[in-house]
Amino acid sequence: MTFRRVMRLLGLLAGFAAGLTAAIVAVFTRRMIAPPRQPLWCTPDDMGLPYENVDFPARDSVRLSGWFIPAAHAADGGSTATVILVHGWGWNRLGDAAGDIVADLSGSTPVELLRLAHALHYDGYHVLMYDQRNHGESAAHPPVTFGQTEAEDLLGAIAYLQTRPELDTARIGAIGFSMGANAILYALARTDDLRAAIAVQPMTMTTYSEGYAADLLGPLAAVVQPLVEAAYGAITGIPLRALQPAFAAAGAAAGNDARAQTPVLFLQCKADRWGSLADAERLAAATPASEGPLYVDGDHRYQGYQYLIDNPRIATTFLEQHL
Repeated sequence: MTFRRVMRLLGLLAGFAAGLTAAIVAVFTRRMIAPPRQPLWCTPDDMGLPYENVDFPARDSVRLSGWFIPAAHAADGGSTATVILVHGWGWNRLGDAAGDIVADLSGSTPVELLRLAHALHYDGYHVLMYDQRNHGESAAHPPVTFGQTEAEDLLGAIAYLQTRPELDTARIGAIGFSMGANAILYALARTDDLRAAIAVQPMTMTTYSEGYAADLLGPLAAVVQPLVEAAYGAITGIPLRALQPAFAAAGAAAGNDARAQTPVLFLQCKADRWGSLADAERLAAATPASEGPLYVDGDHRYQGYQYLIDNPRIATTFLEQHL
């Protein structure tokens, strides 16, 4: 009788563990393919910035929503450069509110891109902020591909800016965070119109997935992460290992035209447990005309994002040099 009770208890525990694992895999696979949308929690008007609501199509016609913030000195009549801000996975154009249970578990902290837009505005830059597909108020078009199809959004943003007669379309730059940085790398070989870019912690997805899972789940990651990766590939038809921004960026070196000369500044937190310094260096090495990585101190990946927001002069100095 004791043996049967023990086996029954073990069976129940095994069933519970399998069910819990399946639930975790389902939640994380869902977040990868179509993450929960964060609502916009403020507007540029809350920081005293003039702005215009804009909608425009991605290169593949997906509807995108955003804000155009004119430069503080645009009324003076001088030509002014424009900077596109490209947010990360699960964020929106404002950044990341970091207000859900996953953010609490992962130690994520708020990222306020509007602060960076504010600094750029008063330094004389027009700013375009937009929600990438499957995020914010832009249209759904799953799956998320962590920069590959999101590059279509960035290319659409560049095309939209070229329709505005008041802009100097020869002076367009971009600052991308995480998945947004990946989108920049994927777009480099496909446009001559991006004249400078800053890539804040881009990542190879297999490296990021393994690091994120290990940090969040500990020993359980050894079971969950391969299952999530397999589920993502089975549902989307895109193996996670096939998402290689380094290969795309390296393609920008083909030929001798202007696209091979787009300078890209890389920025990376030294203590990024979700990524790796080796991956950051590989991405930078694959990118023509790259600068950095500029390594910053911090004990969490999110401090790498925050560094540029707290030190916008790094961005404006780089952009002034190349735009």
